[in-house]
Amino acid sequence: MQTASQYKILVVDDDPDIVELLQYNLTREGYEVETADNGRKAIEVATQIKPDVILMDVMMPVMDGIAACRQLREMEEFRQTHIIFLTARSEEFSEVAAFEAGGDDYITKPIKPRALLSRLTAFARREANQEEQDKVIEAGDLKIDRTSFAVYKGDKKITLPKKEFELLAFLAATPNKVYTREELLSNIWGSDVYVIARTVDVHVRKVREKVGEENIKTIKGVGYKFNTD
Repeated sequence: MQTASQYKILVVDDDPDIVELLQYNLTREGYEVETADNGRKAIEVATQIKPDVILMDVMMPVMDGIAACRQLREMEEFRQTHIIFLTARSEEFSEVAAFEAGGDDYITKPIKPRALLSRLTAFARREANQEEQDKVIEAGDLKIDRTSFAVYKGDKKITLPKKEFELLAFLAATPNKVYTREELLSNIWGSDVYVIARTVDVHVRKVREKVGEENIKTIKGVGYKFNTD
């Protein structure tokens, strides 16, 4: 398991002042940092350096961050990469679009370097905690392998983006236990990450599309559970 400062980070923003600010603060903390100024360039650089984390602006020329994120998530090698969106737009629809595209987190500008560094440390801490959990979960007709981040339904292998995988694995680890949206947000995204409750609904819908409607049950007015009934 890497320590936080061993992460390789790609900063993607068309504002040179923001890029300089982030690059300076991240490098000072020991991160290896590369940069790009639009989504298309981000994809090119990412394929070369294989970053652990991508800090991605939403509104950029040539290709915006949403489109770039979608393309990255279609590539096997970036299914588990942390993608954090950076944007000055705080409307809810923009946040939902970011998570729909496969983003893990969402930070509004102006960016506070200390808060960002705390967020990156939280990512590393949650990964360390997950490594201590059971490597394989078998629930119903699903086999969930935490080591390879793969899900098997019968003989079929299903690859999920990181947050979708974490959500499924968390629910399946305690089948038939009901979790509220707030509990899922805290356990999957962390208490120090601000995302809206609708984020859970978006991820549940996407997981259901891939592994089956029957596996995650909605408990109206409460939340969700992994269903084995």
